[in-house]
Amino acid sequence: MTPDRRITTPGIAEELPSTADLVVIGAGVVGAAAAWFAALAGLRVVVVDRGAVAGGTSGAGEGNVLVSDKEPGPELELAQYSRRVWGEDLGAYGGLWEFESKGGLVVASSPTALGALRTLAEQQRALGVDVREVSGAELHALEPRLTREAAGGALYPQDAQVQPMLAAAHLLRLARRRGAVVRTRTEVVGFLRPGGGPAGSPVIGVRTPHGTVSAPAVLNAAGTWAGAVAGLAGVELPVLPRRGFVLVTEPLPPATVRHKVYAADYVDAVASSDAELQASPVVEGTGGGTVLIGSTRERVGFDRRPSPAALRALARGAIGLFPVLASVRAMRVYAGFRPYCPDHLPVIGPDPRAPGLWHACGHEGAGIGLAAGTGKLIAQALTGEATELDLTPFAPERFAGGGGRG
Repeated sequence: MTPDRRITTPGIAEELPSTADLVVIGAGVVGAAAAWFAALAGLRVVVVDRGAVAGGTSGAGEGNVLVSDKEPGPELELAQYSRRVWGEDLGAYGGLWEFESKGGLVVASSPTALGALRTLAEQQRALGVDVREVSGAELHALEPRLTREAAGGALYPQDAQVQPMLAAAHLLRLARRRGAVVRTRTEVVGFLRPGGGPAGSPVIGVRTPHGTVSAPAVLNAAGTWAGAVAGLAGVELPVLPRRGFVLVTEPLPPATVRHKVYAADYVDAVASSDAELQASPVVEGTGGGTVLIGSTRERVGFDRRPSPAALRALARGAIGLFPVLASVRAMRVYAGFRPYCPDHLPVIGPDPRAPGLWHACGHEGAGIGLAAGTGKLIAQALTGEATELDLTPFAPERFAGGGGRG
């Protein structure tokens, strides 16, 4: 049977339900995944967002589903788990959001960089990551238009890509089929608490300009605004916006770029806590023929103004990997904000500082890839199941008293 690709746009015309088992704040891909898995588990779910579906970070990303850029540790474990969920639990729906197992190719420009890449690859392989070392000559069989100056690289067949706006929209549509209610342009302005209690008392629902919803669990999946949402409950969550730009080229011949290709120093840029501009080239083709060029990172608040320095860095890095792009025109550029946490780990699970409040946020630039696993883990925990991955490293209370590294 052909999957139904139609998307209906939820709005605020209908009244909010007065009660639910779970209120999800945020209609991006993380909130959408949590809503789907919670609805699948039988919970009555209400999703609210002050904007549109995928109107924040999810609508400005490249759709990365990566294991290759994760160093050993909790985030790599989450990435591996989430990749399985994308492929197994959600595999039947992959066509709806253009899931493509294109593989990732990491390119080292020098023998030193290649040595560091091989060390990382060995560590990842020991933990179950599928990775193969690639010589300089083999690189060009995989990517004929790649620079001839590359020293070597690593191929990660598990790396994939989705269309993130489609993923969020269709996950919410599937959740609605299971009874979930989705209301966009519905901002949470406060939390319900027993007797109007102070910060630290249990959260038992949300207040919006369109009414209140009582629920024993409220999930903060508000992306870069997650810190502000947590603040409404009187708890600190140091989620900050980290700006990035993406260049989009004119349509090119098919297979101009065959994989998701990025420079080996991209891993260092992701792990950096520097507020200043970080740039490392990431280049990939799309089904429509355009090529997406990233990536930059900088902490400048919510400033969306184009940065000539960032755009120059994107173009320079892309041409360094694929010299053929020097003669290609860029059609547009767009900016987005990654929800950054100072220790580079997402926040997933219940918050004991405000019982009833849960979090699924702070995934930075990995939110699309980690969304499926995060959503399933949240649903498991909400329904009292043993989670398939230990949530302790992602606990919200690790930030109590200003904790976190970086």
